[in-house]
Amino acid sequence: MTVQESVEAVPQPGAGVDLSNSVEVLQDRGLVAMARNDYAAAADCFALADQLAPEDNDAPRRLLNRAIRQLVPRWHFAMLNDEERNQAYEKAISAAVRPGDIVLDIGTGTGLLALLAARAGAAQVISCEAEPLIAGAARQIIAANGYEDRITVVNCLSTDLRVGVDLPARADVLVTEIFDCALLGEHALPSLDHARAELLTDNARILPAKGRLWGQLVASDRLRGHNHVSTACGFDVSTFNQFRSLEYFDVYLENYSHTPLSEPFPLLDLDFTAPCPPGRDVIKVLPTAQGRSHAIAIWFELDLGSGVTLSNGPAHHDTHWRQAVQTFDEPLVCEVGQPIALEVRHDRERVLIVP
Repeated sequence: MTVQESVEAVPQPGAGVDLSNSVEVLQDRGLVAMARNDYAAAADCFALADQLAPEDNDAPRRLLNRAIRQLVPRWHFAMLNDEERNQAYEKAISAAVRPGDIVLDIGTGTGLLALLAARAGAAQVISCEAEPLIAGAARQIIAANGYEDRITVVNCLSTDLRVGVDLPARADVLVTEIFDCALLGEHALPSLDHARAELLTDNARILPAKGRLWGQLVASDRLRGHNHVSTACGFDVSTFNQFRSLEYFDVYLENYSHTPLSEPFPLLDLDFTAPCPPGRDVIKVLPTAQGRSHAIAIWFELDLGSGVTLSNGPAHHDTHWRQAVQTFDEPLVCEVGQPIALEVRHDRERVLIVP
């Protein structure tokens, strides 16, 4: 059945059809919602259809899984199995949390950081999670581990939290991991700004407190081919370059043949304990090898306090994070010892490198 046929097949309210008791109708309504990218509504329809369907009809369950895959990113599994990341946060949270603390966990996901804070002695942990399905799973996980009396999961964005409503008082500690492969892409800075102003005590401990972006010039035709095209089968297809990414995209750098043309160098330092306005700065990079740099590889290092750091650099082979790569419109000519000027810009949401 096509999407249009599904739309036409859905009975309208008042047509004398009990929608709640019709597996087929619920599936059709779910498919219409999927076509409209309303995956939450689709999941609701498929979940009810699955409850009503006979045991030998697994179609609603498979449709439900399709909707869930749109709502719950697969990287949650890799993240939870990232031992380096988990151990770093456990060590840092254990050092930062004191008995009686109120802890705020922004973007709780499965609730792991909240559980670590509660185990470290927090009196109360308030966690927020915007995705209802994930928030519900977090509540189940927290209850299964016996911490439901000390951890509250609020299904909202952190910017919707209110002291006296969602939090009993301003929090003494903030823990979060709302970072993409180059730190800024998951609205970390606006979320942290709001938390400091509205949700935290003046001397709150923030984990992580700081972050640094590193860069490295690399030569790689394969990486350039991820974002540029010239010919295919003898045809000029370069017009398609109008759709190239002007900013970074994420890759596992080790999966792509590349030659470093410089040592790693600091790109941008971020202090999460203070406001961070948009900025731009010019840095000079000394190439260590001759060649043409097609891209800059970017990764982060987080300072979690108490000497604990966490990085998604290419040397950290077991991390679930990828690295960021920004390709240049034209390759940079690198000569050993001849400085190359790069402008580093950020608008609080993304970082951009301009030769």
